Amino acid sequence: MKKSILFLLAICAVATATAQDLIVKTDSTRIEAVVSEISTENVRYKRFARPEGPTYVIPVANICYIRYSDGFVEDYNRAKPQPQQIATTTEQPQTTPPQPTPAPQPAPAPAPVPVQQPVQQPTPAPTPMAQSAPAPQMHVLRFEVGQYYDYNGLQGVVFAVNEDGTHGLIVSLDEVMIDWSTFRKDDLRKVGATDQHHGEKNMEAVARYIAENNLSWDHFPAFKWCREKGEGWYLPSIDEVLQLGNNYNGGNRMHNNRQARLTFNENLKEHGGERIDGKCFYFSSTELNEKIAMSAHMGMEAPYVFNEIPKYSKFLIRAVHKF
Repeated sequence: MKKSILFLLAICAVATATAQDLIVKTDSTRIEAVVSEISTENVRYKRFARPEGPTYVIPVANICYIRYSDGFVEDYNRAKPQPQQIATTTEQPQTTPPQPTPAPQPAPAPAPVPVQQPVQQPTPAPTPMAQSAPAPQMHVLRFEVGQYYDYNGLQGVVFAVNEDGTHGLIVSLDEVMIDWSTFRKDDLRKVGATDQHHGEKNMEAVARYIAENNLSWDHFPAFKWCREKGEGWYLPSIDEVLQLGNNYNGGNRMHNNRQARLTFNENLKEHGGERIDGKCFYFSSTELNEKIAMSAHMGMEAPYVFNEIPKYSKFLIRAVHKF
């Protein structure tokens, strides 16, 4: 008897673990999914056929309804009732032709005035309260290193997060081989992009140098490429490139974590990006001097920082954005 009960419980556990939700979008697209988190703006889910695959994010505005595995349906496209218009009519007072004044009559004896009893008004029936649909449960979006990020038009792969996973850094899906700056041997320049921790500050330093010297972003191709991705994108500092390499390898380059690299690269490739090359050096936004910009590689073997690449050389770069 006990074995039968345990067997049934095991079957129920498996069925629950693989329970399927159905997301129906406003364009009638149907997604078989396992919904993990919901907010007022987005829904996060994994595809039911790939529970170990990447997590997707879809705006609530694009969802018609979700039918959960327990049969509950959450409607996101409910028509809002329009306020009823109450027509008002302005009536003109009726006028009657003047009547002739009757001849005065002798006043009759006053009749007794009856005492009027107050009229009891019926108590109005209470108006039933409208039944409101349950509001979507609030969830905080949390992310992990190596996870695909798609939120408010911002796309990339997460490579750094804070303790609760709500904020961090993403790296661009694509990369390019390009020069740091165009100034060559007879015209080498140090522009003040020396911050080793924050690439945003180096972007600001380059912008100031351009304005003060009547130059353009064309003189700094790597910075221009990141800038043209949109507001908030920047060329990472040397510490940020090192952090990317460290977390790309699972958070510790002392151990070979092939699965971490595969997860990272699969999410890049699956969403139209390019895999990270662990053998090549990537330019950072941190300059060492007028000739050299600091770079780092993503492989296992130290040293990870290389300080011999001239700025006018073409090397790989990726853009970074905060979330």
